[in-house]
Amino acid sequence: MSVYLDYNATALMRPEVRDLVIEIMEGVGNASSVHNFGRAARKYVEDAREQVATLCGSNAKQVIFTSGATESINTVLNEYKDKRVLISAIEHPAVLECATQAERIPVTKDGVIDMDTYKALLNEGEPPALVCIMLVNSETGVIQPIAEAAKLAHEKGALFFVDAVQGAGRIDISIDKLGADYMALSAHKMAGPQGIGALVTRKGVDAPKFMHGGGQEKNCRAGTHNTAGIAGMGLAAELALKNLPHYDTLTKMRDDMEAKLRQATNNLTIYGENAPRVGNTCNVGIEGVPAQTQLMALDLDGIAVSSGSACSSGSFKASHVLQAMGADEDQAKSALRISLGWNTTAADIEAFVESWTRMVKRTQK
Repeated sequence: MSVYLDYNATALMRPEVRDLVIEIMEGVGNASSVHNFGRAARKYVEDAREQVATLCGSNAKQVIFTSGATESINTVLNEYKDKRVLISAIEHPAVLECATQAERIPVTKDGVIDMDTYKALLNEGEPPALVCIMLVNSETGVIQPIAEAAKLAHEKGALFFVDAVQGAGRIDISIDKLGADYMALSAHKMAGPQGIGALVTRKGVDAPKFMHGGGQEKNCRAGTHNTAGIAGMGLAAELALKNLPHYDTLTKMRDDMEAKLRQATNNLTIYGENAPRVGNTCNVGIEGVPAQTQLMALDLDGIAVSSGSACSSGSFKASHVLQAMGADEDQAKSALRISLGWNTTAADIEAFVESWTRMVKRTQK
């Protein structure tokens, strides 16, 4: 048996996307070349730019392809490294490590940014040049009040940057509705290929230059186009938008799963359960049972999930996200993230619940 429930780490690529990527990789052509092969490659790139723009309600001219969301994030934050920046305390490490000088906005115990503290930070001292808040947290699935936060930032003259990686294909990520000036996207989180992403800007806002060299991507991101990856991202974006209603089904599956987990033990915490969440994500903790123990037991049963903490050099670190929500170190080291996707079935959920329940009974004897 093999059950994959780690879609927030990387999604299973859709067959249509895989087939397109393989087809292009079997061909040849540099999108910067003027001959027939180059023009064919360029068409794939520009079609994908339109598809990604449609997903986020933008214009194709505002889409810059990168190697992934981490590069998109670094591209923006490096432009503001000498300016005042506000970021939430639960951002992805790509943000935290790139903006070490930034002031952090705390979150409530439900994982939502503390709006009172955020307003106070906006109003103290020199106005920030940039505010960076992720749309959906990758560990808890909690959705942030981006439109409200962006409006407040704009009132102070700041630009607003959204990591929309975990929102793409799950909720509406229209850039104008969110009020974002910059948006980072990653293909492999929405069933596309790994190693490709995008930086999307609001009309009137230019993308910073980060990769210098040739004149690709409007001189903003040098390097030969990853034509197969870009085309795969474009198709993945189109399918993600088309299949948004499927997340209603995933929400019901997730909620039913959480109800069954609660039946198995009273010693259970579901992080962010009282806040708006995307329908595919569940983060559960059993205090006193380390995530390593849970992961190994599940893995022996062929079930793949993630811990709620980051793994580095073989040792688990307490999740900064859960600690920001008030969990202590032991609690933060005892959490699992279960994330569903387009290919998840009721049988997958049942297999996970059965395996997890057996594990809980063994550890709590």
